[in-house]
Amino acid sequence: MALATIAVAACTTQKQAEPEKTRAQQLFDRLDTLRQKGIMFGHQDDPFYGLTWEYQNDSSDVKNVCGDWPAVMGFEIGGIEMGDAKNLDSVPFTRMTAEIINHYNRGGVITISWHPRNPLTTIEGGGNAGQKFPEGTAWDISDTTVVKNVLPGGTKYDLFQTWMQKVSDFLATLKTDDGQKIPIIFRPWHENTGSWFWWGERLCSADDYKALWNMLQDKLTADGFDNLLWAYSPGMAADLTEEKYLERYPGDDRISLVGIDGYQWGPRADFMAQLDANLAMLTKFAEVHGKIAALTECGLKNLTEPDWWTTALNAVVEKYPISYLLVWRNASHEWFGPSPAKPDAPYFMEYYNSDKSLFLNEIK
Repeated sequence: MALATIAVAACTTQKQAEPEKTRAQQLFDRLDTLRQKGIMFGHQDDPFYGLTWEYQNDSSDVKNVCGDWPAVMGFEIGGIEMGDAKNLDSVPFTRMTAEIINHYNRGGVITISWHPRNPLTTIEGGGNAGQKFPEGTAWDISDTTVVKNVLPGGTKYDLFQTWMQKVSDFLATLKTDDGQKIPIIFRPWHENTGSWFWWGERLCSADDYKALWNMLQDKLTADGFDNLLWAYSPGMAADLTEEKYLERYPGDDRISLVGIDGYQWGPRADFMAQLDANLAMLTKFAEVHGKIAALTECGLKNLTEPDWWTTALNAVVEKYPISYLLVWRNASHEWFGPSPAKPDAPYFMEYYNSDKSLFLNEIK
């Protein structure tokens, strides 16, 4: 009996020493396992609209090309801070909640970004809802004191507290039918080494950027969101060395996934060379710091080079142990993903069938 008691006590002590992993930690482990199998394909706004359709149930340009859903879906909550019914791309937030839950229930991975409006220049009360560029939006860089003014002591601190609360309220809707919080890759304040958002490099100091990051993260952590896997993703750049990457890096204690956003805006050779160099740096950084690496945004606008999927993008990314890549949305006026109606579809099928690409059916 004494030995049995000791055994039970030892077992109890071990359980106490190994607390149950949070939903974010479980997601981290899943991403770490899957990246050893291949690179997940992701698409922004995938279930909402495509080149020739809008808001049809069970539709997706990606699925219409290859017969499978993307492994990763990206969603944008810009506009939630204003109490708008739709986000900055006119997606209803109620539909967004439903589609996030749908994709999680399929076995997919969710990532969320947030492009809040400029709190110094936006019209309070939603007066400029739906306005994209630039006044009052995240792209409004007419004032270089925005970040300082949302931090403690700033003129918009109180307003920004209400904005963060609205983010918290939305995230609270992302639960399964049995009340489990959906694990999410949360990626705020991205492309911060550029200067096209009000939190960009020339718009705030490194210390103020980190304070902005910490304020949002501390708020959502205090609200109980242990399901958020926090992702840090500057833009791809010729000078994105590890030293540069670290300038505004919030710290290993705050970040789980490290990424870059890399689009081809010029010659293919330049894109491939820069992506190659950036991913080499990023994956080495991730290994040293115990993080997951990803190509958090990428694409070639309107797929003007149909074979881009295989001979440009995959030719580079397949060399690196990244978790996923995410191409931007398919809207009627601009698209970054495949479509059955476009010449790149056969090349996307070749990419789909490659050993390195992972879609939903391969990650369930």
